[in-house]
Amino acid sequence: MPSEIIFPLAGKRVWVAGHRGMVGSAIVRRLASEDCEIVTASRAEVDLKDPAAVLAFVGEQKPDAIFMAAAKVGGILANDTYPADFLYDNLMIAANVTEAAYRHQVGKMLFLGSSCIYPKDAPQPIPEDALLTGPLEPTNEWYAIAKIAGIKLAQAYRKQHGCDFISAMPTNLYGPGDNFDLNTSHVLPALIRKAHEAKVAGADHITIWGTGTPRREFLHANDCADACVFLMKHYSAAEHVNVGSGEDIAIMDLARLVCEVVGFEGDIRADTTKPDGTMRKLMSGERLKAMGWEPTIALKSGMESLYDLLAKEHLSSEFVT
Repeated sequence: MPSEIIFPLAGKRVWVAGHRGMVGSAIVRRLASEDCEIVTASRAEVDLKDPAAVLAFVGEQKPDAIFMAAAKVGGILANDTYPADFLYDNLMIAANVTEAAYRHQVGKMLFLGSSCIYPKDAPQPIPEDALLTGPLEPTNEWYAIAKIAGIKLAQAYRKQHGCDFISAMPTNLYGPGDNFDLNTSHVLPALIRKAHEAKVAGADHITIWGTGTPRREFLHANDCADACVFLMKHYSAAEHVNVGSGEDIAIMDLARLVCEVVGFEGDIRADTTKPDGTMRKLMSGERLKAMGWEPTIALKSGMESLYDLLAKEHLSSEFVT
């Protein structure tokens, strides 16, 4: 049974910062069944890197709760090319929203992080207390450090000011609104695009990076949103909480599953001149499970619904990037 509701959302004003992103938009959809008033703002309406603008916006809107899903995100290439942007932008977003939430006495805030906060050689499955126990993965350390700072900001404001600020760390996410640009996307949308374009072109194979042996964990964005709403309603403590599926899959097996979903019957070739990256990244979901929450969307069915959505958007040989 789920733990008791300590922060009901019914009748409250709830700001979803980053509502146009994959996770933010999923949270907006999930909140539709919570009988709350949803507050959103585009980048044109409020620049989250501007402290005065954020402070004014929160003061005007007076939200009772904030889901902090806004972030500057990108893949390995983007992180490596623009390290200052990733560190500065995400530090400013986290600091400005957290300070504004404190100044205007927002009842509760959930800060959304990323599994990249953990050391590259963390134990598997990764428990929450692995944070800050070793060096980070160099390819995205700038983003990771900003997200770690966001967790620590929430903890510091809780400790010094008694703010009910919590943090959730999701695993690799996929779903509606995903990024299918092969230069900046993550592995799952990249594989879907490769398999789809190979099928349309009548190609006899697709190529994946590395040996295909590394294992990765995936969670549908709708499940992540449900977990975030669950935590907002049921959880109040300083330590961040992992949000994952509890299962991982080898990249080669993932590629086979993608080809099955897409309907591509060619070969899958491994380009072993490309790096494998971290061999395994599975997070422990025991803390959240003990509270009474588990994901409901299986990987294959989640991919099928995503591919069906893309088909309905009339994507033939080209993906919107």
